[in-house]
Amino acid sequence: MRAAALLPVLLLAAQAAMAQQTQEVAGALKQNWFDDPFFQVSTGLAACTTPEGPFYTAEERRTQTHSRLERGTSCWLAGKCTDSNAYRYDKPLAPKVRAALLAVPGVRSGSVWVMIQRRWVYLQGCVPTPALARRLERAARAVPDVETVVPDLMTGTRGKPPYPVYPVAGR
Repeated sequence: MRAAALLPVLLLAAQAAMAQQTQEVAGALKQNWFDDPFFQVSTGLAACTTPEGPFYTAEERRTQTHSRLERGTSCWLAGKCTDSNAYRYDKPLAPKVRAALLAVPGVRSGSVWVMIQRRWVYLQGCVPTPALARRLERAARAVPDVETVVPDLMTGTRGKPPYPVYPVAGR
């Protein structure tokens, strides 16, 4: 009977452990400490360099905590947010941004990732044409509560990406 009662608790603990996104770079464990939305919407250009995403070491987390508190609250103090923390918009925005981007004709021909932090949408990855990059940017900007869109998309898969990449050597 006792084992049966523990099973749901163990399952929840296992789910939480799997849900915590982690990566190891140069021996340092990086995690998505702030649980920022980070997802891929298309995989059409397989050679596209994968973005690093919102992964930080414990030390990077400590240095970011203060600035994130300040930036999240400044939105509310400036009257731009109804919530006292701009980062609380991010999780509800993620499915809306995903749907808006998936509705863009041609999106599946690129490899596009999205990271959302404090109502800012970062579009990262590779697209076959500059026109597709502009359409994706417009679609993300049109989502209510999106404050800014950062279009870190490159045309094709050659060259240095305009975004931090995974894995980052030497960090």
